[in-house]
Amino acid sequence: MADSTPLRSQPNSVKSESSPPPLEKHHPSLDSTIERCIGDFGWAQFLQALLVSIAWIFDAQQTFISVFTDAHPVWHCTSNQLDCNSVSNICNLPKNSWAWDFPAYTSIISEWNLECAASIITGLPASSFFLGCLVGGLVLATLADSSLGRKNMLFLSCLTMSLSSLLTVFSTNIWVYSALRLVCGFSRATIGTSALVLTIELVGKRWRGQVGVTGFFCSTIGFLSLPAIAYLNRISSWRSLYLWTSIPGILYSLLVHFFVHESPRWLLVRGRKAEAVATLKSIAPPSHSWSFSEVSFEQEMSNNGNVYSTIKMLVQKRWAFRRLLLVMVIGFGIGMVYYGMPLGLGNLSFNLYFSVTLNALSEIPSSMFIILFIGKLNRKLSVLAFTTLSGIFSIMCALKGEVWTRLQIGLELISFFSACTAFGILLIFTIELFPTCVRNSATSLVRQAIVFGGVFSPMLVAAERRDGISSYVVFGLVIGCCGLFAACLPETRGRALFDTMDEEEHKEKSACNGVELVEDCWASGPSEAVYPSEDAMLLGSLRPRTIASEDDQDVVSPRSDLRSRSSQRIE
Repeated sequence: MADSTPLRSQPNSVKSESSPPPLEKHHPSLDSTIERCIGDFGWAQFLQALLVSIAWIFDAQQTFISVFTDAHPVWHCTSNQLDCNSVSNICNLPKNSWAWDFPAYTSIISEWNLECAASIITGLPASSFFLGCLVGGLVLATLADSSLGRKNMLFLSCLTMSLSSLLTVFSTNIWVYSALRLVCGFSRATIGTSALVLTIELVGKRWRGQVGVTGFFCSTIGFLSLPAIAYLNRISSWRSLYLWTSIPGILYSLLVHFFVHESPRWLLVRGRKAEAVATLKSIAPPSHSWSFSEVSFEQEMSNNGNVYSTIKMLVQKRWAFRRLLLVMVIGFGIGMVYYGMPLGLGNLSFNLYFSVTLNALSEIPSSMFIILFIGKLNRKLSVLAFTTLSGIFSIMCALKGEVWTRLQIGLELISFFSACTAFGILLIFTIELFPTCVRNSATSLVRQAIVFGGVFSPMLVAAERRDGISSYVVFGLVIGCCGLFAACLPETRGRALFDTMDEEEHKEKSACNGVELVEDCWASGPSEAVYPSEDAMLLGSLRPRTIASEDDQDVVSPRSDLRSRSSQRIE
């Protein structure tokens, strides 16, 4: 950033040209000190990351459990009437001319006689769950950044989600059931965000992409376990699914409370230095020697006393608000496909258990792709490419004809795979876009935008089942259009994670003032900025200086100064 003091001539021009200006004394940054502590990935960090990531298993189970509990059961004709066949509308048939293949208690549709109810009624429980996620995300988003922290937020969210899921067993009608699903969604809202942010803040930047994907693998395991549990209980009550998924979740919550460490970054930003040092000592390799005595870090005092101050910080800073809006729009489009496609599998002419299993399995290559290539992937181009691909194949699922019907499940799997990959990259992208003091809040808001897309999915799926409206065309158009906004975001691959808003803003301004490849940087916006090296920022070497020649005095800008010293390495 340009120095605000007046420029003065130097008496010895030769000396000024041949050697760089004296460097101001500086302290090691918080980020560089933490990197020295946890930059090497050890067993303690691996176990912590794995334990935290298990939360995604229970999160995925509660998210997609309605695919089986709220499914339309298979029925058959019990009479030889000509108007009764497999393509008939059972609402137009006499009640004694058809029957369910399995006992009525296997689904809420058959138990509560909802087979002829309006789509808004049959889709109400799933929509209530996603609506609860949306409200919970908005209400609880800042608690992990302010008063509770990442660990406590994860513990309370898992516990309340599992307890509300257990209470769902005692539902007596669609209204009680929908209300409990609303509570479950509200409780579950911050699980994925807290788990993802906590795992990434426990490791160095070299490993954050790979560790972040661990949660996506666990989510795949949770999703994949559902068809297995549902198939084993296919002739049992739908309530058994909630029992099998809620009780392990309660036990896991206790493990989180007693064995998981809090994020050292969050503890330092909150001023709890002793706890942060103790956490770092417990997870860092024993051979490391380090000290925080001379570390310079800023505590975001504006967070104290007001749990919603992080939202205020995101809105007040123009660059942060712009980034937040863009990633939320992208998330909305991804969410409509990610949550909508599994719910719509019952409308395809394939076995429900098999098609759900294939969808769950498609998340494994998605996670593997991210693990293998996240270090090389350009974030915004990747999000743009996968959202476009998902949109194209989703629209192709709606094509009619015998050939297209046979290809339908393959097209759906490609679209879902692309949405899953875009989902994972977007969350990592979001974490890298925002500093520690607001990172959990920003990531949570993006997840709520993803969930908001899921709110409309059950209604669209139910409308297709009843009225023939193609939900896949809507899914494809929405994700394709929303993904285009990724082109407006700055690239973050290889960047350090910052802890305060001032550090992030300083990075933006330093990039615009100090990189010769960007002309008129602020005119083109932060999204076009190319970031200078971290060392150059820390040492303040981008400040302008003056060189006095025999004829006149020339002001050397940061850009021309970089040209003259391009071959020198700043130590």
